Amino acid sequence: MFSNLLKFILGFFLAIAVLIASGATVALYFVNRTAIPPTRPLFANDNTSVKAKNLKATNVKATPTPKSQASPSPSPSPTPTESAKALPDGAYRGRITWPTGLRLRAEPTQDAQRVGGAAANQTVIILEESSDKVWQKIRVEDSGQEGWVKAANTQRIDEQQETQEPEKPQPTEEPEQQQ
Repeated sequence: MFSNLLKFILGFFLAIAVLIASGATVALYFVNRTAIPPTRPLFANDNTSVKAKNLKATNVKATPTPKSQASPSPSPSPTPTESAKALPDGAYRGRITWPTGLRLRAEPTQDAQRVGGAAANQTVIILEESSDKVWQKIRVEDSGQEGWVKAANTQRIDEQQETQEPEKPQPTEEPEQQQ
């Protein structure tokens, strides 16, 4: 009788241990599945040139280039960069300051249709401002998309400061000490 009671109690505790272990295993499985972030979705208005640059940067392989024995040709003169392009009258360069980027809208209202987007710290051309100075019409330099964004989310870039080297501080003479 005593051995049957012992078998029953031992079997009961063994069954409880198996249930707890299987429950912990299932819980760990689901916790680990939720810890993996999903891949970033690609949208139709994403800037494809940035994606292509990132792919080229990660897939670069060193390939030997064949040496040609042709006579050296004169190197072409460098072409002006995008920053040297003339801006429309009243326009100036700016940078997106909103950390997650901005949506470009067709009209200067919150309910207007979305026509594109601009990434954070992306250089844009600010074309005009709305009459109430709340909205700005911008053009993204990389893609050429135009749209309206809130004015508080951009910052004007001082082009002279970007193109010129910072001035070196002049040494100053220390004043003589009075005795």
